[in-house]
Amino acid sequence: MTAPITVTDATFEDEVLSSDTPVLVDFWADWCGPCRMIAPVLEQIAAEQDGKIKIAKMDYDANPQTPGKYGVMGLPTLLLLKNGEVVEQIVGAKPKRALMKVIEPHL
Repeated sequence: MTAPITVTDATFEDEVLSSDTPVLVDFWADWCGPCRMIAPVLEQIAAEQDGKIKIAKMDYDANPQTPGKYGVMGLPTLLLLKNGEVVEQIVGAKPKRALMKVIEPHL
């Protein structure tokens, strides 16, 4: 089973931008309640879609560079990147079905 990976400003390019598979990046923070609600949903998606998509988590407070570059304001914000480009942006905690509806066309 594949669990979400942790990415930082330093590893973002290697793990996300250079990835052969689409990457869903979860920008989260300890103080964010909805971020905690969405975490188990992302773990399920990571396990079920193993090999088709990579789920990456980035601590918003510890990595100011990347969220700033992508204009991330509210948390949680999920960015779906394919070939290094943002193809979808989801803001706020959403149920799994709603997330998959956005993700599936890109797999």
